Amino acid sequence: MSDTNRLGFTKADYAGAKSTLCTGCGHDTITNHIIQAFYQSSINPYQVAKMSGIGCSSKTPAYFLSKSHGFNSIHGRMAPVTTGASVVNPALTYIGVSGDGDTASIGLGSFVHMMRRNVRSVYIIENNGVYGLTKGQFSATADQGSRHKSGESNPFSSIDICSLALDVGADFVARSFSGDAKQMTALLHLALRHQGTAVLDVISPCVTFANHEGSTKSYEVVRAGQQQLQELGFIQPLQEIKVDYAEGEVKEVTLHDGSRVWLKKLERDHDVHDKNHAATALREAREKGQILTGLFYWNQNSKPLTSTMNLTAKPLAHLTEAELKPAAGSLEKLMERFA
Repeated sequence: MSDTNRLGFTKADYAGAKSTLCTGCGHDTITNHIIQAFYQSSINPYQVAKMSGIGCSSKTPAYFLSKSHGFNSIHGRMAPVTTGASVVNPALTYIGVSGDGDTASIGLGSFVHMMRRNVRSVYIIENNGVYGLTKGQFSATADQGSRHKSGESNPFSSIDICSLALDVGADFVARSFSGDAKQMTALLHLALRHQGTAVLDVISPCVTFANHEGSTKSYEVVRAGQQQLQELGFIQPLQEIKVDYAEGEVKEVTLHDGSRVWLKKLERDHDVHDKNHAATALREAREKGQILTGLFYWNQNSKPLTSTMNLTAKPLAHLTEAELKPAAGSLEKLMERFA
């Protein structure tokens, strides 16, 4: 018999259809990390909503959690669709998968306002710096000076999604590399427990259009240039506590469900609760041409949109007609305000 998690689901219950992406695509690796994180976190796949837009990245929800709800929106509109769904039924666990074009170009305005509103959702950007579905043109996250396979050089400065997310109010901002299973899985575990929007920008090299000499988001460049802020580990609520880190300062944080996250300082002395420090670290890394990964900012007292709007504990989608209809006395009081 296959191993099961605390809810009795096997890992296969979190899988999806066979991928149709290019062999070796970083997006498929991210899919595997998502399957692993949901399985280990014992999240009911029937109580998950997968959201996406348009692009190679937005195809990937078909490849995981086949038992979950799913909605594929028009280009750049994953964020508002997720916002609406989350307000109506916040009881579901929301995970949105977008791309650098879907988020940082046509969907930039929608992304900004989702960050402001702090919708409870994991927001993953599968970032390769190119438009893979339309023959690899530079996206808004492509670094200035990065070269296309044809030899063309990108003349424009890039949009740093993590810096932007910090500026507009995101309470959980992190970056990882698709090939870093340990770091990314730990970040996913933590993101799934965050009370607001958890932004995870994942550098995911495009093997077809951005894995050549001259690309700043190729596998070779990312592996060589990745600079980690901290080493992360995650302990499930009922799991025996074992820490495999070398000597050094380790901070343990216990979350609301009893799980624990471990953050070990590396060379950089970074406080994940200091937004200004996070912004400075990102800016300095960008100026040096470094690919900084890790957990940049985390507000443990995050207040989600449903709380800000003072919505009912019962999801709006489940309210009956009688519960939705105001009492006669309530309408009279409301009308008195306009008298």
